[in-house]
Formats: sequence, C-alpha cells, structure tokens
Amino acid sequence: MMTEISLNILDVAENSTRAEATLVEITVEANTETDTLSITVKDDGKGMTKEQVAAVEDPFFTTRTTRKVGLGVSFFKQAALLTGGSFSIESAPGAGTCTSAVFILSHIDRMPLGDITSTIHTLITFHTQTDFIYTYSYNNKSFTLDTREMKEILGNIPFDVPEVSNYIKDYLAENKSETDGGISY
Repeated sequence: MMTEISLNILDVAENSTRAEATLVEITVEANTETDTLSITVKDDGKGMTKEQVAAVEDPFFTTRTTRKVGLGVSFFKQAALLTGGSFSIESAPGAGTCTSAVFILSHIDRMPLGDITSTIHTLITFHTQTDFIYTYSYNNKSFTLDTREMKEILGNIPFDVPEVSNYIKDYLAENKSETDGGISY
C-alpha cells in the first residue's frame, strides 16, 4: 500500500497522461463538518470499456506493457474503503475516466494526504503537454490552479524552466497554506 494519498493521486493522474489525456482535473476537498476527504481525478483521455473498468481494480490487471501488475488503483480503492469511505471509476471509450475516492477524515486507518504540493508540481512540470486544473478545498476555502491560464500568460516559456517551476511550487504551497491554515492531515 502507498504511504500517503498524494502518491495515489500521482499514480491515477499518471494513468491519465498515459491514456493521452489533454486535460486532467484533480480535486482535493477536505471537510471537517462532514468528516470527509474527497479526491477526484477526471480526464479526457482514451477511456475504458466496461470490461476494463471492471478489471482495473484487480491488482493483476494493467494495460501497461512494461509490467504485468497494476497495483495503484486497487491500493487507492482499498485505502478509501478501509476508512469506511467509498470508491468509484466511471469511464467510456473516447470519453475519458473519472476516479473518485472518499475517505473518512478522522478514521484511524486513513493515511495522511502527504505532500500534495509536490505531487501536483511534479505532474505539471513533467507533463507539459497536458493541461491540469487543480482545485484544493478545506472547509469553506479553496483555490484553483489552471495551467491553461498560466500558458496564456507565459506564452512559449515551458513549465520546466527552473524559474517557472519554482514559481509554480511556491504558488501551490502558499495557496494551500492560505486555504487550510498550514495544517497537516
């Protein structure tokens, strides 16, 4: 099992980029009133058939040719269900995929969210041809980073240029801290 939820998010988003998604939407929403941590990763990639959706939660199924197992999705599902939460995948060929996991925030078996800032930063700077919309919410506060808006401002300057990369990481960290008050959960 992965040690933090942000690594599950990274794995699912990497699946999206391998499925040739041009847009990946990642939403992380913590709500202490409902005692939930909800994660959604939605893409416009190739999508999957009903049979693939049914099989994708099986650790011995993968579409990758470099290995024979695909543990990421099954670990993500198991982690959510262990907290009394829920998990779902919706997909159709040519229509993309939406993966959602809900964790019970206060459950003793819920792994920490982890370094979500580094996860999102890594996705944005390593997959410069893919657009990302990242929304982070904590109770009634939220912020959104949309790489399409950043590309309009930057023009042809890529995200992996050190100054741009550092700005993105700082932007993510500062906005997360303003949104959740800097708490770890």
